[in-house]
Amino acid sequence: MLIKYRILLAGAVSLLTLVACSSNDAAKGAGATKDAVAATVNGVPISENLVNLMLKQRTDLGRSAGAEARNNFVDRLAMQLVISQEAIKKGMDKLPEVSAQIELSRQSILVNAFVQDYQKNNTISDESLNAEYEKVKAQMAATEYLAHHILVENEADAKDIIAKLKKNPKAFGALAKEKSKDAGSKAKGGNLGWVDPRGVVPEFGAALKNLAKGKITEEPVKSQFGYHVILMEDTRPKVIPPLEQVKAQLKQQVQQKSMEKLFEDMKAKAKIEIVQAPAPAPVAVAKPAEPVKK
Repeated sequence: MLIKYRILLAGAVSLLTLVACSSNDAAKGAGATKDAVAATVNGVPISENLVNLMLKQRTDLGRSAGAEARNNFVDRLAMQLVISQEAIKKGMDKLPEVSAQIELSRQSILVNAFVQDYQKNNTISDESLNAEYEKVKAQMAATEYLAHHILVENEADAKDIIAKLKKNPKAFGALAKEKSKDAGSKAKGGNLGWVDPRGVVPEFGAALKNLAKGKITEEPVKSQFGYHVILMEDTRPKVIPPLEQVKAQLKQQVQQKSMEKLFEDMKAKAKIEIVQAPAPAPVAVAKPAEPVKK
C-alpha cells in the first residue's frame, strides 16, 4: 500500500498544485461548483473538467481513456485532495518554499496556456513558409562531402600522423581508431559521413572545400576541439528536400521565431527591476588557541 501511494504522489505532483488551489477556491466560495462535479472530498468538489484534462493527457499519449481509467483518475484526485487538505490545515501552503513552488507551477501553466493560444490564433501563411524555405535553401551549401578525420590534442601528434599517412594512406582508419579523441567517429575509422561544410566549425569546413577527392590535409587543421587530420573521400550535390516534405518543421520554426520576437518585445515594454542579491555574511574564523605558558 505504501508503494502504491508513493507512485501515486510521485506521478501526480504537478496536479497537487491544481487540487490545492481548487481547495482554496472552494473554501473561499470562489464558485468552484459551477462546473460538473466528479466527486467531493469533505464537501470540496473535484471538477469534471479536471478529470477530463487528465483523460485528454492520457489519450494524447496514445492510451485508452475508458471508464476504468476515469475511475482511477477520480480515485487518485480524491486521494490527492485528502492529502492536500491536511497539508493546508497544517499551514504548509504558507511555507515560503511551498508557496514558491505553487507560484512557479502557476506561472508555468499560464505560460503554456499563452503559447498555445498564440499558436492557435496566429496561423503561418504560405508566403511566410515559402520565404523561410528559400532562406534555408540559400544557407545550405550546394555540395556536401564524405569526410573522415583524426582529432588529436596537439599539433606535433597531428604532424606525425600526416607523415605516416604519406607513407601509407590506407592506414587512415587504423590510425583513427588508435589515435583519435573523437568518440563519435573513432570506432568507424574516423568516418563522419556526408558533411555540409556550413554545419561544422569554420576551419574544418574551409579545409574540406580546399581538398581534392581522396586527398589528406598537408597540415593539421586547428579548431576549438584540437588538431584535425582530414581525408576528403568524395563529394556530391546537396539534395534539398521539397517544401512539402519539411513544411511542418518549417512552420514550427517560423512560429518559434515569431514567439521569440513577441517575448522580446513584451520584455522590452515591461518595467523590470532586478534587485541585487545580498552579500553573503562574513564567516567568523576562530582564532587558534594560544599555547599554554609553562
